[in-house]
Amino acid sequence: MTCKFVASHDDGCAWITGASSGIGRMLALSLANDGWQVAVTARSSDKLEALKSEAEGLAGGIHVYPGDVSDTAAMKSICNQIAGDLSGVALLVANAGVYYPQDGLNGNADEWRNTVEVNLTGTINVLLPVIDAMKAVGKGQIAIVSSVAGYRGLPTSAAYGATKAGLINMAEALKFDLDKANIRIQVINPGFVDTPATADNPFPMPYLISPETAASEIRKGLADAKAFEIAFPKTFVRQLKLLRILPYWLYFKLVGRSTGWDKS
Repeated sequence: MTCKFVASHDDGCAWITGASSGIGRMLALSLANDGWQVAVTARSSDKLEALKSEAEGLAGGIHVYPGDVSDTAAMKSICNQIAGDLSGVALLVANAGVYYPQDGLNGNADEWRNTVEVNLTGTINVLLPVIDAMKAVGKGQIAIVSSVAGYRGLPTSAAYGATKAGLINMAEALKFDLDKANIRIQVINPGFVDTPATADNPFPMPYLISPETAASEIRKGLADAKAFEIAFPKTFVRQLKLLRILPYWLYFKLVGRSTGWDKS
């Protein structure tokens, strides 16, 4: 059985983590504009409050629940609080993430550890209580934000890409179980998005898109009952998926040349 449930604002609220900037922020505004009550979580309460103010006058609303996704107990408590305040969580977009470019010859252990704690463990901390809540009502929709960086290894992305590859694999594995509970899970794999996290990348970023464009692509994918993966921009995604099937010798040669890494 394949779950094709598409959540609407009549089913409950949307919960977005990592909502203080970038994709999460724009997605929260888009959903609120369409009548959703949107719970937003990030470490910066000031930025979340500013987001709430910006949403005033929209058909829906923004509700602030600050927290650190790496805190297991806090995320369980926030999930329960949101479900009680806003008539249940119908849609979760697990978006919180960090990106620290890594020099493989001079790695930073603290940055590696924080990448795993936020991107991978932090997603699990949000996911598990939401699954419990959705099981209780017999329906739900979950979208995990990964990245095309999870397809294959890319320069500077050893820590980030490892966590994103893990999220893709995790979503694929969970689908077998969640389908049976009428909980639809999807994975979101954006390309390069113009956010503070990508501002200092030391290599060309082809097909760079705005957070507004990314949010629009995500909305379309969330509404598509047949979609498991929401990946964009399409041309870039097709190119990277082609690279996945290349033998290693050719893959390393092409990526090194296209990123300029073979000359650095």
